[in-house]
Amino acid sequence: MISNESLLLAAIAIPFLGSLVAALLPTNARNLEAWLAGSVALAEIGIFSVLYPAITDGQVVRSEWAWMPTAGLNFVLRIDGLSWIFALLIAGIGGLVFLYARYYMSPQDPVPRFFSFLLAFMGSMLGIVFSGNLIQLVFFWELTSVFSFLLIAYWHHDAGARSGARLALTITAAGGLCLFGGVLVLGEIVGSYDLDEVLASGVLIRSHDLYLPALVLILLGAFTKSAQFPFHVWLPRAMAAPTPVSAYLHSATMVKAGIFLLIRLWPVLSGTEAWLWLVATTGLITFVTGAYLAMFQNDLKGVLAYSTISHLGLTTLLLGMDAPLATVAAIFHVMNHATFKASLFMAAGVIDHETGTRDIRKLSGLYRYMPVTTALATVAAAAMAGVPLLNGFLSKEMFFAETIETHDGSLMDTLLPYFATVAAAFSVAYSLRFIRDVFFGPPPTDLPREPHEPPHWMRFPIELLVVVCLLVGMFPNYTIGPFLNVAVASVLGGTAPKFNLAIWHGFTLPFVMSIVAMAGGIAVYAFLKLYNFDSRKIPWPAIGDYIPTDFAGTTARSVMRWIGTRSLQPQLRSVVCFAFVAGLAPLVGRTLFPETLQLTKIDAAFALVWIIGVVCALATAYQAKFHRLAALIFMSGAGIATFLTFIYLSAPDLALTQLLVEVVTTVLILLGLRWLPKRDERLLKTDSSMLMRRYVDLTIAMVVGTGLAMLAFAVMTRPAPQYNLAEFFLHRSYAEGGGRNVVNVILVDFRGFDTLGEITVLCIVALVVFALLRRFRPSPESIGSPEQKRIQEAFDVDHPDRRPGETIADYLLIPSVIMRLLFPVIGTLGIYLFLRGHDLPGGGFVAGLTLAIAIILQYMGGGAAWVEDRIRVFPLRWMAVGFAFALAGGGIALAFGYPFLTAFAYDLHLPVIGSLHLSTVLLFDLGVLAIVLGATVLIIIALAHQSIRTHRKPKATAAEEAA
Repeated sequence: MISNESLLLAAIAIPFLGSLVAALLPTNARNLEAWLAGSVALAEIGIFSVLYPAITDGQVVRSEWAWMPTAGLNFVLRIDGLSWIFALLIAGIGGLVFLYARYYMSPQDPVPRFFSFLLAFMGSMLGIVFSGNLIQLVFFWELTSVFSFLLIAYWHHDAGARSGARLALTITAAGGLCLFGGVLVLGEIVGSYDLDEVLASGVLIRSHDLYLPALVLILLGAFTKSAQFPFHVWLPRAMAAPTPVSAYLHSATMVKAGIFLLIRLWPVLSGTEAWLWLVATTGLITFVTGAYLAMFQNDLKGVLAYSTISHLGLTTLLLGMDAPLATVAAIFHVMNHATFKASLFMAAGVIDHETGTRDIRKLSGLYRYMPVTTALATVAAAAMAGVPLLNGFLSKEMFFAETIETHDGSLMDTLLPYFATVAAAFSVAYSLRFIRDVFFGPPPTDLPREPHEPPHWMRFPIELLVVVCLLVGMFPNYTIGPFLNVAVASVLGGTAPKFNLAIWHGFTLPFVMSIVAMAGGIAVYAFLKLYNFDSRKIPWPAIGDYIPTDFAGTTARSVMRWIGTRSLQPQLRSVVCFAFVAGLAPLVGRTLFPETLQLTKIDAAFALVWIIGVVCALATAYQAKFHRLAALIFMSGAGIATFLTFIYLSAPDLALTQLLVEVVTTVLILLGLRWLPKRDERLLKTDSSMLMRRYVDLTIAMVVGTGLAMLAFAVMTRPAPQYNLAEFFLHRSYAEGGGRNVVNVILVDFRGFDTLGEITVLCIVALVVFALLRRFRPSPESIGSPEQKRIQEAFDVDHPDRRPGETIADYLLIPSVIMRLLFPVIGTLGIYLFLRGHDLPGGGFVAGLTLAIAIILQYMGGGAAWVEDRIRVFPLRWMAVGFAFALAGGGIALAFGYPFLTAFAYDLHLPVIGSLHLSTVLLFDLGVLAIVLGATVLIIIALAHQSIRTHRKPKATAAEEAA
């Protein structure tokens, strides 16, 4: 029987595996992709059903794998009542959205990519709610920002979709960085990032001096994700996404992530004045502002976007009230809002799909053509407005009941019931406008399409959600009651209050507030219709709507105008100076060097090498403004000086790496020189301003370089209780890492996690370079300098009998032959360096560069067409396989209960061959080799197709072959 812990791991893994499979499906298999996504959702619901008995009565199912235990980073999955409720919403509404999307998306759309992104987003959301480690939670948190960006920009041909996606990513990713900072501070307070330990340390956290910084940073993360004022501006602009995305992300998942975080950390962060004022005030402003702005939107999805903002503000306000019953109401409203808002988004999509427009001003009288959709949308909108016998009414009543309670006796607390009633009236007004103006009135005219009912299965998700709204509204204790109790118990524990979900509590003050809100909403709607107000006549400024649509681009341009120019130098100057200050701050008042140091005598030959290197570096800086090729040559000279330094200091592994890096980067820069912008003629001037700037740059370089050298020297000479840093690795390299090559053991074992991050960045850089060069590929006529073209023309005149497509390079037989013959020699050397790398100078990185050089020579000798006609070059596959090997090399340890990237070594004795020293890091190192080779070759291919002859020789005709 499968354990609960295994089921929990499967619940996280299945969506990501489904995402990978969906991405590989053919573009015309829309049914297959929908079936795949739906099967994933059904599997998730089945897993949660099996786990439900284990999390009742406040119980927790927890599964933990050692990841980086010394840093407090273990991979922990944890499910309790609250996370179970959110997971059910994620999977349940996700499954309905997948079914809906099958009929909404056009066959011409790249549907595999759509379902792949949706499934990956589902997995990221489940990662948030199941994370038992705060750092792990932040990782999945940022994954949701990335995948939401891809989903919002799905129709990337639309400028509005692109700008909306950039805006959402800018705000939510910035909030994620704040959340990361807050989590680090919280971990510093508690001494652990484990969620269970954090939840058990409420008194310690609230009494700590760092409580307020942690609270502010965490709230910034939650507020940006859940579109709280003033960060709400990204949500309306995200409506450029396909409607299934809006129905999923903006009703049940992404915007609920911030609310989930507030509920999750409510037991340890609430209970203070700061929590009350920051959370409650933000929620109140968001609640009222969102409801007000929703009344004036002319786009159906715009109405729903601002109403979502308002309801998110309502939930935040409930959590900010700092009362157990208010928290119960917040959890209840999260569940209710997800059901009626998802159904309304899908109804809006149906209207757009069947009529061709979402503009309320063009829609009218649709009940004549779409009676079933009219009934469904009316019920869902009534639930949103809080009409009795629907689920929205129950949580609204609980909200009203909490607003009339005394919390701190302040003026805001006294006025809270009035603000709540006004905002509720606005919600009735925009709900009434959504139904009255769209479905009733005269028949529509000039619609892009003839309206009609959608296919039954496209409407089925709406029908099911509307039934849920009705059943919960009429039979709350029998439908939602048990699940709500489980969720509340997991948050409040023994302090959970008793509550009653009865649909009638008598003629109470909250009921009166509901009646007033309903009547007031009808009156507001009638007033707006009487005076024909629309979004261009808002009587009160829509704060936040004046932010430009391309917020991210506008902000970026403003920053660039402030810190830089078109040149890269000002940006580099800012980065270097900031890094210097950040590195200097922790060292102020500390002693860098030990009291006694035994320095060696300076060797004259070694000093000469450094003098040559310094001269080359200065010559590089001087020649950069006159001749870039000369600057590149001098820069290589400085690199060779570094190579000789490593040789002199008995570091052959580093020397070998430096030499190969110099070769590869020199060739790549040579190929890329033609892509650099023209030199700024102002650099050739010698006026005082230009000289001053160059002196400033020289000063910065010298100060920062000296500081970094001193810091490195201090680290290497710093005494330790037993031995210094170098001796630490020398003593433990073979005993714990299973290798005698200390440098390689550090890279693939002691600092393997850093290497994994570095090769990931290398993959990203290679893909970006390739994408940019593909986008700006020049025409064949533009390749080559005028001098090269003149030489080629002269060659054509001197060789009138040449075959079509032949160039000068085809007649340079000796260099080409030598380059081609070197391929197997260099390839064998690369394999040799890889196999010996764990005990002798070499390794995956060096071997990858060596093999890349072998391929570079082929491109230089024969050109891109010649190479690709003879060698199967698949750099993307190499990178993917390499990444899989790197993960497998670290994942083997997890299978045996050890931390990720733990190395295992074994000495195997074979006849004839002798002893073999095997280690699991060989897999990791093989991954490094494949990624370095793939990334380098990918960049080479991109540059070769730009700068090297890329034509293919035409096949000879039969007559030519006979001749």
